[in-house]
Amino acid sequence: MIDQILDALSRIADLGGPVVLILIAASILATTVVLIKLWQFKQARVGSHKELGAAITAWDAGDHDAARAHLSRSRSYLRDVLDHAMSGQTESARLNAEAETRFARLESGFRLLDSVAQMAPLLGLFGTVLGMISAFQSLQDAGSHVDPSILAGGIWIALLTTAVGLAVAMPTSLVLSWFETRMDKERTFAERAIHTVLSPTEPPRNA
Repeated sequence: MIDQILDALSRIADLGGPVVLILIAASILATTVVLIKLWQFKQARVGSHKELGAAITAWDAGDHDAARAHLSRSRSYLRDVLDHAMSGQTESARLNAEAETRFARLESGFRLLDSVAQMAPLLGLFGTVLGMISAFQSLQDAGSHVDPSILAGGIWIALLTTAVGLAVAMPTSLVLSWFETRMDKERTFAERAIHTVLSPTEPPRNA
């Protein structure tokens, strides 16, 4: 199995050169980060705040007992932040800072994905330029015995690196955009939740 993989990588390197191997390594790294982030989002219950939302609604209505009951059933990563708010922590700046600490853990790896999305097309273009230089050198070495297939073959191999670069960059960029959109929604939810707990609409009905 390993021999087959090494043989496939060797053939790819022969066609596209070391730039293609670098792009393949970058795609493997990006895929690994994406899978880790998906697992981390699932463990943190990102976007799954049903009990937390019910707790906030109950707290806003003045029913603190029901709010704490819902909060105790929540498995959201933001539960501790709201627990502090409901327990008497009234400094919104500190609560927001605690929420940001949790957001930072979830956003770790985003910069790497962004770097892959930005650098992959440039690496692909770099490989294409190197391939074109090689193709024209081969054409020059042929002298008067010019075979159009020499140039055509060199060009398509050169363009292969650009195609690989775009193939790596586009899905990485889309996944990163999805992750960032989810985190923007999480921030909006956390800000609203903290504000609601600190400034409820109704006074508490029970102690």
